[in-house]
Amino acid sequence: MTQLDTLSINTIRFLSVDAIQQANSGHPGLPMGAATMAYTLWTRTLRHNPADPQWINRDRFILSGGHGSMLLYSLLHLTGYDLTLDDLMNFRQWGSKTPGHPESHLTPGVEATTGPLGQGISNAVGMAMAEAHLAARFNRPGHTVVDHYTYVITTDGDLMEGVASEACSLAGHLGLGKLIALYDDNRISLAGSTAITFTEDVGQRFEAYGWQVQHVADGNNVEALAQAINAARADATRPSLICVRTTIGYGSPHKQDTYEAHGSPLGPDEVIAAKKNLGWPTEPAFLIPGEALEHFRQAIANGAAWEAEWQAAFDRYTEAYPDLAAELRRTFARELPAGWDSALPVFPDDPKGLATRKASEAALQALAPKLPELFGGSADLNPSTFTWLKGLGDFQSPLTSPQSVQGAVGGDWGYSGRNIAFGVREHGMGAIVNGLAGHGGLIPYSATFLTFSDYMRPAIRLAALAKLRTIFVFTHDSIGLGEDGPTHQPVEHVAALRAVPGLVTVRPGDANEAVEAWRFAIEYTLGPVALIFTRQNVPTLDRQIYAPATELRQGGYVLADFGDAEPQLILMASGSEVGLMVQAGIKLASEALNVRLVSMPSMELFEMQSQEYRDQVLPPAVTARVAIEAGIAMPWYKYVGAAGRCVCMAGYGASAPANVLFEKYGFTTANIIEKAKAAI
Repeated sequence: MTQLDTLSINTIRFLSVDAIQQANSGHPGLPMGAATMAYTLWTRTLRHNPADPQWINRDRFILSGGHGSMLLYSLLHLTGYDLTLDDLMNFRQWGSKTPGHPESHLTPGVEATTGPLGQGISNAVGMAMAEAHLAARFNRPGHTVVDHYTYVITTDGDLMEGVASEACSLAGHLGLGKLIALYDDNRISLAGSTAITFTEDVGQRFEAYGWQVQHVADGNNVEALAQAINAARADATRPSLICVRTTIGYGSPHKQDTYEAHGSPLGPDEVIAAKKNLGWPTEPAFLIPGEALEHFRQAIANGAAWEAEWQAAFDRYTEAYPDLAAELRRTFARELPAGWDSALPVFPDDPKGLATRKASEAALQALAPKLPELFGGSADLNPSTFTWLKGLGDFQSPLTSPQSVQGAVGGDWGYSGRNIAFGVREHGMGAIVNGLAGHGGLIPYSATFLTFSDYMRPAIRLAALAKLRTIFVFTHDSIGLGEDGPTHQPVEHVAALRAVPGLVTVRPGDANEAVEAWRFAIEYTLGPVALIFTRQNVPTLDRQIYAPATELRQGGYVLADFGDAEPQLILMASGSEVGLMVQAGIKLASEALNVRLVSMPSMELFEMQSQEYRDQVLPPAVTARVAIEAGIAMPWYKYVGAAGRCVCMAGYGASAPANVLFEKYGFTTANIIEKAKAAI
């Protein structure tokens, strides 16, 4: 290791230490211990362009242990990203671009919003899957335009979390050779030594997953680290884990190798002691030696050269394959092709109707040929969620064979396939599709039963926080799934999803609303969307009588007004209960009541409308209101008001046929009418 290496590594360490100390908040242990491996990766291997953080073919780097965020912020500033020294000095302060944990929508150069442990390495699996899929779709002999690696620094805490196990198991199965994880093996967690909780052989676990595993005994050995990274890059058929033995809080005389270095600033005296111990000037704070800065800033020229080289190759590709080049540019620009929704079905009215999961399937089959960027799958539930893309191939390792596999969808087998078999791994699935979305160039989706959204909630929340274009599909949305019973019947889950800021939840009421839900989800780019579909059939409404299903975009809309005067009563519902609401409304209207029916597929979209529009749909003067939904009543109170009533679930369901359950729990026209008259 050269003197310049040492100087540069200590620059990373003490920029991080000083920022954390000035904030009097943060985690100095990881930046101090992992600085050498991060330095080695960023200066010797990582292909990126600080002047263009969105360059399509850049390598992706994720700091999965997001509590060590100052390591990443120091690297970004030093290599020339739009992150100033003032930004570092304002670490963890109001309005800064350096929050306590990295946020991809906020800070240039941050690829993933990390912090909740296990999410970042699972996002990295998704990014590596995106690279493999796009390379298979777009690269042609003599023209390689998608060719980059995904690197991640991961920690003991990440690898304790189950989500990482789910995602890394799948990564090994898929043979993602361009995924390389450097494991910060310092054997310390926030509360103490990992000896009290985590004594498994991590390397052997990952070998069992199908990963290449290497060990670097000294985390401060630049040459050994570089050699291990190169060996990982040379293995094209397996993801790689490099177990790097590091010392948390390296350089701190009294706190290194202890949990005290993990989650709290070193303290003024220990900062001085650490600087003296490593031969660093104690003053000034935030020192960046000119020689080190010049070394790091070579990334600007290198990045410009790499991107220019790629652009020249892409120009040649454009001449040879103009349609493919245009498609690649389009998908990364989040633009939709002309006529993308022209084949979406329109369903005729039908009292027997159709399950909205089946209408969703029809919409997907119409969208998939028009949108090659649509890419996703389910948690081992294709025969139930109907979210396969028929005939469009299985995303699998090209080294495996489909001949003996049951459940293949047909079409291409390999990385060009567009159907992902996530296995029974809901949490990993959620984090992986977030990685797919964060990579760019795709519209990713996942699917499972609504009750299992509980397993996915951390990933859903992070998708909303990071404003990712992720589509979460949930079916079997209520007690209407029937005999499987209360363990599988969601009751509080729609309300829980509606509680996530930035998530748009859509529960369509019939087949045509289901189609419109997909149309909206494809067009929406401001954050994630949850689409919620029924298992059981629901009536398909006659849209010659009722308002068009395109009104779904308003979130809530007047489905119909019965009577010849201002409404005396408003009935409102979502999902499978819309058809029940219509039946009750017809009956009430036959008794000479003026009744308004409101379909409310998305409260979030409704709240985005103007107050004037919302008052038109729900006139404040009409206080007699009844909400109908086979879930808990909580979200509806703001719409029914003090005088209103809710026909909702007050507890769990039971194991019985769906029609029996709806009757037993009061989802009948008679009960709705009784509640309506009481409200009036």
